[in-house]
Amino acid sequence: MTVVACAALGLAGCAEFDDSTAATDWHAAPELTAEAGPQPQLPEAGPNVIPDPPSTSTTPMRPPEGCTDFDKAVIATCLDTVSAVAALPSDGSSVTALAGERRSGRVFLVNTDGEEREFATLDVQATGDGGLTGLALSPTYAEDGLVFAYVTTSTDNRVVRFAEGQSAKPVLTGIPKGPKNNGGALLATADGSLLVATGDAGNPRAAADRTSLAGKILRIDASGRPAEDNPEADSAVYASGLHSPGGMCQAMDGSRLWVTDRTERHDAVYRIEAGEELTSPVWTWKDKPGVSGCSDWTDTLAVSTEEAGNIQNLPLTAEGSVSGDPQTTLDGRNGPSYGRIGSLDQVTQDVAVAGTVNKDGGDPVSSDDRVVLIVRQPASGSGRD
Repeated sequence: MTVVACAALGLAGCAEFDDSTAATDWHAAPELTAEAGPQPQLPEAGPNVIPDPPSTSTTPMRPPEGCTDFDKAVIATCLDTVSAVAALPSDGSSVTALAGERRSGRVFLVNTDGEEREFATLDVQATGDGGLTGLALSPTYAEDGLVFAYVTTSTDNRVVRFAEGQSAKPVLTGIPKGPKNNGGALLATADGSLLVATGDAGNPRAAADRTSLAGKILRIDASGRPAEDNPEADSAVYASGLHSPGGMCQAMDGSRLWVTDRTERHDAVYRIEAGEELTSPVWTWKDKPGVSGCSDWTDTLAVSTEEAGNIQNLPLTAEGSVSGDPQTTLDGRNGPSYGRIGSLDQVTQDVAVAGTVNKDGGDPVSSDDRVVLIVRQPASGSGRD
């Protein structure tokens, strides 16, 4: 396997960066209203069927007993801070995913059949909110069984790749490491490239410095080289201006890309555009709910939160613009609550898999941390049944 250091990327030039949001009003995440749709609840059809969009349920949820969780949406329990998830290809009858623990570097394979086995263990250092924070399947996973991970080591943040039971090999090294904002996210895109969201490593100015790999969206190929058609042919930098990214997602057809970010002043979500500075968020949260993963449901952008412990559902127009205030779900007031929800990965147009991070500053229950299936719900006024 090819090992490519950051110096091989040939980064050059610089760009001015303005983190102001003058063109975007502050938006505080609203309270749940009566217009919000039903909460995701798995039906009684059994664990091996990917559920349809749910109907309203008022049945109280039986609390977990030890590592046994009676919520049918929970497919794995008693893990440690599930900071990264990656859904495996689905045949429509079951869901299988990889779940990564931030602090231990262990990756588990879990599924709706009740299987839970250790898939790999990565060497990570979890200081400064780092560790194992991103997972993505190789675009050719069905043939090569390779998985990419974003990890923090004793010297840097980096992208590595591995197969089940094998040691990880470096793909992209030398991403700056600092006292905080070391977490990153990965997204395997529809065109076969890999997007890498990197934090600013505690240095906000690095986000605007085109010669730095910190605070960026990087676009690379499977060997760590700059992907074809990047804004600059010899540079992996695809977009600039991140600080503490939570997650990335894309429309099912790959037509739009999103990234969430947390700054000192607000939380935000951005459309990712090639060569563009991330200075104009499509939505901001002044109350900083701790945005993390996201999932594009076509008419809704679902954003998971760690501090608020809910899903923020942003209604979308056909063009991908936010058309109204977010609706809050999975908050415990009109359905289940899973506490701090970290990364998301979309399984189908209607189902995503998520990891909880309650053992990292939350209030864990006996079955935490968990891997949970989340079912989309129609946005209010979207017209979709």
